[in-house]
Amino acid sequence: MDLKKFVWTREPDKYEIDGDVLKVTTKPNTDLWQRTYYGFQNDNAPVFQMETEDKYFSFIVKTSFEDSHHRFDQCGIVIYLDSDNWLKGSIEFENEEFQHLGSVVTNHGYSDWATTEIPSDVKSMWYRLSRREDDYCIECSDDGARWKQMRVCHLHEGAGKIKFGVYACSPEDSSFTAVFSNIELTECAWKAHE
Repeated sequence: MDLKKFVWTREPDKYEIDGDVLKVTTKPNTDLWQRTYYGFQNDNAPVFQMETEDKYFSFIVKTSFEDSHHRFDQCGIVIYLDSDNWLKGSIEFENEEFQHLGSVVTNHGYSDWATTEIPSDVKSMWYRLSRREDDYCIECSDDGARWKQMRVCHLHEGAGKIKFGVYACSPEDSSFTAVFSNIELTECAWKAHE
């Protein structure tokens, strides 16, 4: 996939593109979150996306994060429309015992967070983001072959032209390097419900 089609929303201070591999080093105190529960808003994570009007597609990427080590260090897939409307799927480091594999959907300025605990020694994950008009499916995989559904969701403002891609951030006083590879755009792998 041609990464020249992607553009930055909040370009990070340190990143590298080598062919079809992107490396991003996060800055401390960067995040994507809106209002719900914690009461705060944070909208300063770097996001690398391309734009499309295609209503049916799947976007695949492998993430590697060998040196994530601090609470909430994260990287993954994203659809970022604006500060009040977006979704993300990622692994967020928690501690030496576990981390959270999950997703956040933000509609009209309110975020939710759906997670499951996985071991903290998991240091790579594949994601597949699929679109069917304004509905979306996020899946994950250990090997890029066998996929597990994480979430089916709706974006209230996600019916027309959208932007999608990857992000990385460190919400607390931390920094790590995220690696994105095996980036692919395919026909929609999320079949219609019959």
